Amino acid sequence: MIELRAVVPADLEEFFSHQLDPSANHMAAFTAKNPADRGVFDHHWQSILNDESITVRTIVSDGEVVGSILAYRDGDVPEISYWIDKARWGQGITTAAVGLFLEEFTERPVRARAVADNVSSIRILEKYGFTVIGETRGFANARGTVVRELELELS
Repeated sequence: MIELRAVVPADLEEFFSHQLDPSANHMAAFTAKNPADRGVFDHHWQSILNDESITVRTIVSDGEVVGSILAYRDGDVPEISYWIDKARWGQGITTAAVGLFLEEFTERPVRARAVADNVSSIRILEKYGFTVIGETRGFANARGTVVRELELELS
C-alpha cells in the first residue's frame, strides 16, 4: 500500500541515503554537486520544510519510507518533483505516489521536468495527462555535461 504523509525529521535520514546512489543521481541528473555533503542536504531540506508555499510529502510503501514528492513555485506555475529509492524502482510506487499527490495538490496548471532519457518518469507523467510543452538544455551535475530536459505540463 502506498501513502503520502507529512515529512517528519526521521524521514530525512532515508532521503539522504536515497540520494547517495550514483545511478539514481545519474537519472535525476540535476542534483547537488556533491550528494554526500550532509550540510548542503540539511540546508536544502530545511529551506523546503520552512517554506509554506511548498507542499511536500513523504512517500511510504508498506510502512517504509521510500521517497518524497513536492510542489514548489517556479515563477507563476507550480512544479512537482519526486525522488524514489532506487531499490524500489519498477514497483509502481512512483506512479501511485504521483497520482495520490495530484489528487491532493489540485492547482492547475502544474509542471514537471525530466531529463529527456528518463523514459520511466516521462511515461508516469504522461499517464496523468502531462504533455511536453518545451525543452531546455542545462548542465547536469550528476552527469558532468549538458543534457536535454523536457518540460511537461498538466492543465
